[in-house]
Amino acid sequence: MGFLRLVAKPKVSAEQDDRELAVRARGGDEGAFAMLVRRHQAGVRRCAARIVGDQEEARDIAQLAFIRAWENLGRYDITWSFSTWVYRIATNLAIDALRSRDSRERTHTAHLRVVGETVGPTAPQDLAEGEVRRIFGELTAHLSPAQRLAFVLREVEGLDTSEVAAVMGCSEATVRNHVFQARGALRKALATRYPEYLPKGGRR
Repeated sequence: MGFLRLVAKPKVSAEQDDRELAVRARGGDEGAFAMLVRRHQAGVRRCAARIVGDQEEARDIAQLAFIRAWENLGRYDITWSFSTWVYRIATNLAIDALRSRDSRERTHTAHLRVVGETVGPTAPQDLAEGEVRRIFGELTAHLSPAQRLAFVLREVEGLDTSEVAAVMGCSEATVRNHVFQARGALRKALATRYPEYLPKGGRR
C-alpha cells in the first residue's frame, strides 16, 4: 500500500557528548556552545525550512533558536538530548512564524523530495527539483501545523517517536496520530491534484 515518504538526511554524528558540551556552555564556555551550534545548525535550519517553506526565514529562525538556547541554558535539563531541546525551540518559533505570516502565498523552497511508493520509483528522476518542491509545498498546505510538524520531524528528520513527542510537548500516541493523519491527507491531496504521479493501483 503506497504512501508519501520523504528522503531524510542523516543526523550529524557527535564527536563529543552534547550534554557535556551543554554543561560546559552553561558554565560560560562559549567555545563549547559554538561547537554545539556548528554541530546542529544545519539540521535545525533544514527542519525550520521544511516547516515554513522559506530558506531565508528558516535561517533567521535557526539563528534565533540558538540565541534563545544560549539565553536559557540554565533551564536546560541534561536528561534531554540537546538536539531535542533546540529542535523544540526552533519548531515553536517556526510555528509562531506560520501563525503570524500574512495571507500572501508561501514560497515553496524547502529542500524536500517526494519519493516512495506513492509517486512511483522513477518519479524523483522524472521531476525537476523545483517542481518537486512546489508540489510538496502545495500538498502540505492541507496539513495542520501539528500534522506538518510531526510528519517533518518523524518522516523527514528521522527522529524517534519519543523525540518528536518531546519536541512537540505531547504524547507518543498523539504523534503517531498526527503522522497517520498527515499521510492520509497527503495521499488524498496527491491523488486529487497529481494522479499522474500515483503508481498503478495507487488510485482510490
